Amino acid sequence: MTTIAEFMTALHRKCDEGLAAAEEAVSSKDWDKARADWSDFAAEMALHFAQEETTLFPSFETATGITEGPTSVMRMEHEQMRHLLSELSKAVEARDESEFLGLSETLMVMIQQHNMKEEQMLYPMCDRALSDAGAIIAEIQAVTADGE
Repeated sequence: MTTIAEFMTALHRKCDEGLAAAEEAVSSKDWDKARADWSDFAAEMALHFAQEETTLFPSFETATGITEGPTSVMRMEHEQMRHLLSELSKAVEARDESEFLGLSETLMVMIQQHNMKEEQMLYPMCDRALSDAGAIIAEIQAVTADGE
């Protein structure tokens, strides 16, 4: 059976691949591909944030009673990344390669640090606190990007 940590880590890798594809398209100045790849990546990130914020985090908080701990930090970091995603969208639309690549480097570092905290600390805590990983994963898979 797949653990929550394994499932969520796989989602992180999918997002990482999307960012790399967008960066590659921007670097090669293929702006149509860049716009499409960026749109796909941004949608995947929005979905991932919604999955965590509407399902995983509340489940963990209910099970543990911890509401001001790691999940509050992760939500704050999501907000910081949302701001960067917005700025990156503007850079793609403006076809501003240097702005995009500079901001994407910042985003990549932020994502790596964020994912490390989730993968090494929060997700294992979720696996310990939430007894039915299969049910939680099914709930996560049912979430749409608008959090419904």
